[in-house]
Amino acid sequence: RAIIIRNGEVIPMSSEFTPETERQRLQYLAYMQPHLLGNEFTHLEFPRRVQRKEVGKRMLYRDFNMTGWAYKTIEEDDLKFPLIYGEGKKARVMATIGVTRGLGDHDLKVHDSNIYIKPFLSSSPEVRVYDLLQYEHGPDDVLILATDGLWDVLLNDEVAEAVTNFLPNCDPDDPHRYTLAAQDLVMRARGVLKDRGWRISNDRLGSGDDISVYVIPLIHGNKQS
Repeated sequence: RAIIIRNGEVIPMSSEFTPETERQRLQYLAYMQPHLLGNEFTHLEFPRRVQRKEVGKRMLYRDFNMTGWAYKTIEEDDLKFPLIYGEGKKARVMATIGVTRGLGDHDLKVHDSNIYIKPFLSSSPEVRVYDLLQYEHGPDDVLILATDGLWDVLLNDEVAEAVTNFLPNCDPDDPHRYTLAAQDLVMRARGVLKDRGWRISNDRLGSGDDISVYVIPLIHGNKQS
């Protein structure tokens, strides 16, 4: 994820491609090409896994053309494993992968099957343009680019507040001030080791994922012509 901090304001520069945000695209693909599901999955989404005893009963569901939920009568096909299962960080495509955008992995299959997952992964990049020449940037205006190890535990506003409080306390002539700010964010996301594991502010769990952070100054863009 990338965000820009300009004059203390947070400007989101990317959005995650996840099974939840890409739900309708994935369901539509499976609807149009049902053979990709290998007769083991259903493209429909249910609030929970459907059980055999619920066949003939009514349950909430979502299809690719729906943003909300509706009721349907459960059929035998609905007992198949859902294409998208789980919520948040636990959401998985075909119970295997938690992302829906990537390069490579052409041979990735559902465990113990011949069902390929690659058709559901998009290789199309998300491109957003930010015109550096359109704004006059100060020394504390930065682009923050980081892996989900940071964003899983810290909100955009928390990251922005940490950086805007950190940079003014650094020597303005120190070329490493932005690297130090990035290191500070890594430490905030990891937390400190306590009796109950790694903890961050408000006694929340620290990140258990890899944490990579770049803090990139935008002030150099002012010198371009």
